[in-house]
Amino acid sequence: MQSLFPRLLEILDLKSISDQQFTTGNLFIGSPQVYGGQVLSQAIMAAGKTIDYTEKQLHSLHGYFLSPGNNDLDIRYEVENIKNGRSFSTRRVLAKQKDRTIFLGALSYHIKEEGLSHQASMPNVAQPESLTPFSDLFAQFAEKFNVKPRGFYSAESPIIFHPVEYFDPFNPGLKPPRTHVWFKTNGDFNQADDLVLKQAILAYVSDFSLLISSLLPHNVSFFTTPMRIASLDHSMFFHRDFDLSDWHLYAVESTNAQSGRAFCQGKIFSRNGVLVASTTQEGLIRKM
Repeated sequence: MQSLFPRLLEILDLKSISDQQFTTGNLFIGSPQVYGGQVLSQAIMAAGKTIDYTEKQLHSLHGYFLSPGNNDLDIRYEVENIKNGRSFSTRRVLAKQKDRTIFLGALSYHIKEEGLSHQASMPNVAQPESLTPFSDLFAQFAEKFNVKPRGFYSAESPIIFHPVEYFDPFNPGLKPPRTHVWFKTNGDFNQADDLVLKQAILAYVSDFSLLISSLLPHNVSFFTTPMRIASLDHSMFFHRDFDLSDWHLYAVESTNAQSGRAFCQGKIFSRNGVLVASTTQEGLIRKM
């Protein structure tokens, strides 16, 4: 089965409408609406076209998902130059389909400078080579429930996921609200010098696995329980450079759920234990 990773690179190659407006298509991964991580990644690519990455680099992103995106419609990204300072620059990005705004993001860029340094420790977990791909695990259960694996749950996923904890997506049981999953691109990635593209792909991955962790203490599966699950907002902080040709570990924990919303936090580590990024997200987890 052919990987969708080349198609992911295609939709991250935005076409210019003007100096601050860009457009592109979608990568269908099985969800009824546009995958939130795709919008995050494309917003990074759009704003990145207005920044000189040799001077300043993206260090934080804050985004709100305002309306579900339509997989059949191209998305237009409008970038507004909010600030160009000595140390920091800020861009606002709106993602639109026709006249409807589906996403609002603020991105901040910082000059390279030396400073104090410390980081969280990487969890001591099994290495990715000893684990079963998520697509293989899902296929075993999907056949039982007559569900066709698509998107991230299939062998053609643009990203390969190797979960550390055993996970039955149809009957998860009661578990602590945390997950650990290794990931890498499902295809060769040799653009190690293109930091904006690497950050976009990392943001693409970062929307996966967050809300799943919030369901684990409740023995709830969105494959068997009628639910509305959607990202509401997403923040991401880029700490250090990274190499997407190797495995990275995504450690996620949901620290709170109430009122139909769940709050989740994530840390992304390189294989050798370097903390490269952190994420936070609140999402809708509403039973229908």
